[in-house]
Amino acid sequence: MAALPVRRRTSIARILSYVLGAYLALLLVQLFVFNENWDWPLVASYLFSRVIMEALLNTILLTVLTAVFGMILGVLAAWCRLSSLVVLRTIAILYVWVMRATPPLVMILFIYFFGALVPNFSIGVPFLFSFGSVPANQVISQFSAAIIGLSLYLGAYSAEVFRGGVLSVPQGQFEACHALALPPHSAYVRVLGPQILRSITPALANEIITIFKSTSLVSVIGYAELLTTVQTIYAVNFKTIPLLTVAVIWYLVLTSLAMFGQFALERRFSRGFGRRRSPAGAPAETPLEKDML
Repeated sequence: MAALPVRRRTSIARILSYVLGAYLALLLVQLFVFNENWDWPLVASYLFSRVIMEALLNTILLTVLTAVFGMILGVLAAWCRLSSLVVLRTIAILYVWVMRATPPLVMILFIYFFGALVPNFSIGVPFLFSFGSVPANQVISQFSAAIIGLSLYLGAYSAEVFRGGVLSVPQGQFEACHALALPPHSAYVRVLGPQILRSITPALANEIITIFKSTSLVSVIGYAELLTTVQTIYAVNFKTIPLLTVAVIWYLVLTSLAMFGQFALERRFSRGFGRRRSPAGAPAETPLEKDML
Protein backbone atom coordinates (compact mmCIF):
# COMPACT_ATOMS: atom_id res chain seq x y z
CA MET A 1 0.00 0.00 0.00
CA ALA A 2 1.46 3.36 -1.03
CA ALA A 3 2.18 5.72 1.81
CA LEU A 4 -0.09 8.73 1.86
CA PRO A 5 1.48 12.19 2.23
CA VAL A 6 1.28 13.56 5.73
CA ARG A 7 -0.37 16.97 5.85
CA ARG A 8 0.65 19.24 8.67
CA ARG A 9 -2.29 20.60 10.63
CA THR A 10 -2.76 24.35 10.12
CA SER A 11 -2.63 25.99 13.52
CA ILE A 12 -3.75 29.41 14.68
CA ALA A 13 -0.14 30.35 15.45
CA ARG A 14 0.85 29.65 11.83
CA ILE A 15 -2.01 31.76 10.45
CA LEU A 16 -1.16 34.62 12.82
CA SER A 17 2.49 34.48 11.77
CA TYR A 18 1.45 34.89 8.10
CA VAL A 19 -0.75 37.86 9.00
CA LEU A 20 2.11 39.43 10.96
CA GLY A 21 4.50 38.90 8.05
CA ALA A 22 2.10 40.52 5.58
CA TYR A 23 1.56 43.48 7.92
CA LEU A 24 5.30 44.04 8.34
CA ALA A 25 5.82 43.78 4.56
CA LEU A 26 3.21 46.52 3.99
CA LEU A 27 4.88 48.73 6.60
CA LEU A 28 8.28 48.31 4.92
CA VAL A 29 6.85 49.10 1.48
CA GLN A 30 5.21 52.24 2.84
CA LEU A 31 8.41 53.30 4.60
CA PHE A 32 10.95 52.66 1.84
CA VAL A 33 8.97 53.01 -1.40
CA PHE A 34 6.35 55.70 -0.81
CA ASN A 35 8.36 57.95 1.50
CA GLU A 36 9.95 60.67 -0.63
CA ASN A 37 12.12 61.91 2.23
CA TRP A 38 14.65 59.15 1.46
CA ASP A 39 15.61 61.06 -1.73
CA TRP A 40 16.74 57.91 -3.54
CA PRO A 41 18.10 59.79 -6.60
CA LEU A 42 20.53 61.64 -4.31
CA VAL A 43 21.48 58.35 -2.63
CA ALA A 44 22.22 56.82 -6.04
CA SER A 45 24.32 59.82 -7.07
CA TYR A 46 26.58 59.52 -4.00
CA LEU A 47 26.67 55.73 -3.72
CA PHE A 48 29.52 55.28 -6.22
CA SER A 49 31.00 58.76 -6.09
CA ARG A 50 34.77 59.13 -5.91
CA VAL A 51 34.83 60.58 -2.40
CA ILE A 52 32.66 57.77 -1.03
CA MET A 53 34.75 55.11 -2.79
CA GLU A 54 37.96 56.52 -1.30
CA ALA A 55 36.38 56.55 2.16
CA LEU A 56 35.14 53.00 1.65
CA LEU A 57 38.64 51.83 0.72
CA ASN A 58 39.99 53.48 3.87
CA THR A 59 37.38 51.62 5.91
CA ILE A 60 38.27 48.30 4.28
CA LEU A 61 41.99 48.92 4.80
CA LEU A 62 41.39 49.82 8.43
CA THR A 63 39.30 46.68 8.94
CA VAL A 64 41.81 44.34 7.29
CA LEU A 65 44.83 45.70 9.19
CA THR A 66 42.92 45.67 12.46
CA ALA A 67 41.79 42.08 11.88
CA VAL A 68 45.34 40.92 11.10
CA PHE A 69 47.04 42.66 14.02
CA GLY A 70 44.16 41.96 16.38
CA MET A 71 44.12 38.23 15.67
CA ILE A 72 47.92 38.00 15.98
CA LEU A 73 47.65 39.75 19.33
CA GLY A 74 44.75 37.47 20.27
CA VAL A 75 46.73 34.32 19.47
CA LEU A 76 49.66 35.56 21.59
CA ALA A 77 47.35 36.52 24.46
CA ALA A 78 45.57 33.15 24.31
CA TRP A 79 48.92 31.33 24.28
CA CYS A 80 50.03 33.32 27.33
CA ARG A 81 46.67 32.69 29.00
CA LEU A 82 47.13 28.92 28.58
CA SER A 83 50.82 28.98 29.49
CA SER A 84 52.15 27.25 32.57
CA LEU A 85 54.24 30.34 33.36
CA VAL A 86 52.59 32.50 36.01
CA VAL A 87 54.02 35.78 34.70
CA LEU A 88 52.68 35.22 31.17
CA ARG A 89 49.28 34.15 32.47
CA THR A 90 49.07 37.21 34.70
CA ILE A 91 50.00 39.58 31.87
CA ALA A 92 47.38 38.02 29.59
CA ILE A 93 44.67 38.14 32.27
CA LEU A 94 45.39 41.80 33.03
CA TYR A 95 45.38 42.70 29.33
CA VAL A 96 42.05 40.98 28.66
CA TRP A 97 40.56 42.45 31.82
CA VAL A 98 41.53 46.04 30.98
CA MET A 99 40.52 45.82 27.31
CA ARG A 100 37.16 44.20 28.01
CA ALA A 101 36.42 46.87 30.64
CA THR A 102 37.33 49.78 28.33
CA PRO A 103 34.95 50.87 25.56
CA PRO A 104 36.65 50.94 22.14
CA LEU A 105 35.83 54.62 21.70
CA VAL A 106 37.65 55.45 24.93
CA MET A 107 40.63 53.32 23.87
CA ILE A 108 40.90 55.09 20.49
CA LEU A 109 40.84 58.49 22.18
CA PHE A 110 43.36 57.35 24.80
CA ILE A 111 45.80 56.14 22.14
CA TYR A 112 45.34 59.27 20.05
CA PHE A 113 46.16 61.57 22.99
CA PHE A 114 48.83 59.27 24.43
CA GLY A 115 51.47 61.85 23.54
CA ALA A 116 50.16 64.03 26.37
CA LEU A 117 51.12 61.24 28.80
CA VAL A 118 54.37 60.11 27.16
CA PRO A 119 55.79 62.90 24.96
CA ASN A 120 58.69 60.75 23.72
CA PHE A 121 59.03 57.02 23.06
CA SER A 122 62.44 55.69 24.09
CA ILE A 123 64.15 52.30 24.09
CA GLY A 124 66.50 51.40 26.92
CA VAL A 125 66.62 50.45 30.59
CA PRO A 126 64.02 52.30 32.72
CA PHE A 127 65.49 54.82 35.18
CA LEU A 128 69.01 54.26 33.81
CA PHE A 129 69.60 55.08 30.15
CA SER A 130 67.99 54.94 26.72
CA PHE A 131 69.40 54.17 23.28
CA GLY A 132 67.22 56.71 21.51
CA SER A 133 63.83 58.38 21.50
CA VAL A 134 61.26 59.67 19.05
CA PRO A 135 58.45 62.18 19.65
CA ALA A 136 55.13 60.47 20.25
CA ASN A 137 53.32 62.81 17.86
CA GLN A 138 55.46 61.51 15.00
CA VAL A 139 54.40 57.93 15.71
CA ILE A 140 50.76 58.37 16.67
CA SER A 141 48.69 59.71 13.81
CA GLN A 142 44.97 59.42 13.18
CA PHE A 143 45.51 56.24 11.17
CA SER A 144 47.93 54.58 13.61
CA ALA A 145 45.77 55.50 16.61
CA ALA A 146 42.76 53.88 14.93
CA ILE A 147 44.74 50.73 14.10
CA ILE A 148 46.28 50.42 17.58
CA GLY A 149 43.07 51.13 19.47
CA LEU A 150 40.89 48.74 17.48
CA SER A 151 43.60 46.05 17.38
CA LEU A 152 43.95 46.13 21.16
CA TYR A 153 40.18 45.80 21.47
CA LEU A 154 39.95 42.92 18.99
CA GLY A 155 43.00 41.20 20.47
CA ALA A 156 41.39 40.91 23.90
CA TYR A 157 38.12 39.49 22.61
CA SER A 158 39.71 37.18 20.04
CA ALA A 159 42.06 35.88 22.75
CA GLU A 160 39.09 34.52 24.64
CA VAL A 161 37.69 33.06 21.42
CA PHE A 162 40.97 31.28 20.66
CA ARG A 163 41.29 30.08 24.26
CA GLY A 164 37.73 28.73 24.17
CA GLY A 165 38.49 26.93 20.92
CA VAL A 166 41.52 25.21 22.41
CA LEU A 167 39.60 24.22 25.53
CA SER A 168 36.77 22.81 23.39
CA VAL A 169 39.06 20.12 21.97
CA PRO A 170 38.90 16.95 24.09
CA GLN A 171 42.00 16.29 26.14
CA GLY A 172 42.32 12.90 24.47
CA GLN A 173 43.18 14.61 21.18
CA PHE A 174 46.21 16.27 22.77
CA GLU A 175 47.24 13.00 24.40
CA ALA A 176 46.91 11.15 21.09
CA CYS A 177 49.15 13.69 19.33
CA HIS A 178 51.67 13.35 22.14
CA ALA A 179 51.53 9.55 21.95
CA LEU A 180 52.17 9.68 18.20
CA ALA A 181 55.18 11.95 18.84
CA LEU A 182 53.78 14.62 16.53
CA PRO A 183 55.63 17.94 16.69
CA PRO A 184 53.48 20.80 18.00
CA HIS A 185 53.31 22.42 14.54
CA SER A 186 52.14 19.23 12.84
CA ALA A 187 49.71 18.45 15.65
CA TYR A 188 47.97 21.80 15.35
CA VAL A 189 47.99 21.88 11.54
CA ARG A 190 46.80 18.31 10.92
CA VAL A 191 44.78 17.30 14.00
CA LEU A 192 43.96 20.05 16.47
CA GLY A 193 43.74 23.10 14.20
CA PRO A 194 40.72 21.99 12.12
CA GLN A 195 38.79 21.15 15.27
CA ILE A 196 39.64 24.52 16.83
CA LEU A 197 38.72 26.42 13.68
CA ARG A 198 35.38 24.63 13.47
CA SER A 199 34.42 25.82 16.94
CA ILE A 200 35.77 29.38 16.77
CA THR A 201 34.68 30.37 13.25
CA PRO A 202 31.22 31.77 14.19
CA ALA A 203 32.48 33.73 17.19
CA LEU A 204 35.61 35.00 15.46
CA ALA A 205 33.69 36.06 12.36
CA ASN A 206 31.26 37.91 14.60
CA GLU A 207 34.14 39.79 16.24
CA ILE A 208 35.60 40.78 12.87
CA ILE A 209 32.20 42.02 11.66
CA THR A 210 31.89 43.98 14.90
CA ILE A 211 35.29 45.54 14.28
CA PHE A 212 34.23 46.48 10.75
CA LYS A 213 31.27 48.38 12.15
CA SER A 214 33.41 49.81 14.96
CA THR A 215 35.62 51.56 12.41
CA SER A 216 32.94 54.26 12.41
CA LEU A 217 34.18 55.19 15.91
CA VAL A 218 37.39 56.66 14.48
CA SER A 219 35.32 59.57 13.21
CA VAL A 220 35.92 61.15 16.64
CA ILE A 221 39.61 61.62 15.77
CA GLY A 222 38.91 62.80 12.23
CA TYR A 223 40.18 59.85 10.21
CA ALA A 224 38.54 59.91 6.77
CA GLU A 225 36.69 56.60 6.79
CA LEU A 226 33.15 56.07 5.52
CA LEU A 227 31.17 57.67 8.34
CA THR A 228 33.53 60.64 8.71
CA THR A 229 33.26 61.38 4.99
CA VAL A 230 29.48 61.09 5.05
CA GLN A 231 29.30 63.46 8.02
CA THR A 232 31.51 65.96 6.24
CA ILE A 233 29.24 65.92 3.18
CA TYR A 234 25.91 66.28 4.97
CA ALA A 235 27.37 69.04 7.15
CA VAL A 236 27.53 71.06 3.90
CA ASN A 237 24.38 70.07 2.00
CA PHE A 238 22.24 69.18 5.06
CA LYS A 239 21.06 65.94 3.40
CA THR A 240 21.52 63.89 6.55
CA ILE A 241 19.23 60.93 5.92
CA PRO A 242 20.27 60.27 2.28
CA LEU A 243 23.98 60.44 3.13
CA LEU A 244 23.57 58.19 6.17
CA THR A 245 21.63 55.82 3.92
CA VAL A 246 24.66 55.64 1.62
CA ALA A 247 26.82 54.61 4.58
CA VAL A 248 24.26 52.05 5.76
CA ILE A 249 24.04 50.48 2.31
CA TRP A 250 27.80 49.98 2.10
CA TYR A 251 27.94 48.62 5.66
CA LEU A 252 25.20 46.15 4.70
CA VAL A 253 27.01 45.09 1.52
CA LEU A 254 30.38 44.48 3.15
CA THR A 255 28.87 42.82 6.22
CA SER A 256 26.88 40.49 3.94
CA LEU A 257 30.07 39.53 2.07
CA ALA A 258 31.76 38.79 5.40
CA MET A 259 28.80 36.64 6.45
CA PHE A 260 28.96 34.66 3.20
CA GLY A 261 32.65 34.03 3.89
CA GLN A 262 31.74 32.90 7.40
CA PHE A 263 29.16 30.43 6.08
CA ALA A 264 31.70 29.05 3.59
CA LEU A 265 34.25 28.50 6.35
CA GLU A 266 31.65 26.87 8.57
CA ARG A 267 30.70 24.44 5.80
CA ARG A 268 34.36 23.73 5.12
CA PHE A 269 35.28 22.91 8.71
CA SER A 270 31.94 21.29 9.69
CA ARG A 271 32.09 18.42 7.23
CA GLY A 272 31.14 15.28 9.09
CA PHE A 273 29.62 17.25 11.96
CA GLY A 274 26.33 18.33 10.33
CA ARG A 275 23.02 18.32 12.16
CA ARG A 276 20.59 15.49 11.52
CA ARG A 277 18.09 16.43 8.83
CA SER A 278 14.59 15.25 8.10
CA PRO A 279 13.84 13.27 4.89
CA ALA A 280 12.52 16.45 3.23
CA GLY A 281 15.93 18.10 3.66
CA ALA A 282 14.92 20.57 6.38
CA PRO A 283 16.53 20.51 9.85
CA ALA A 284 14.79 18.06 12.13
CA GLU A 285 12.30 19.68 14.45
CA THR A 286 12.55 19.30 18.18
CA PRO A 287 9.53 18.08 20.17
CA LEU A 288 9.05 21.61 21.48
CA GLU A 289 8.95 23.03 17.95
CA LYS A 290 6.39 20.41 16.91
CA ASP A 291 4.16 21.29 19.85
CA MET A 292 4.29 24.99 19.03
CA LEU A 293 3.21 24.52 15.38
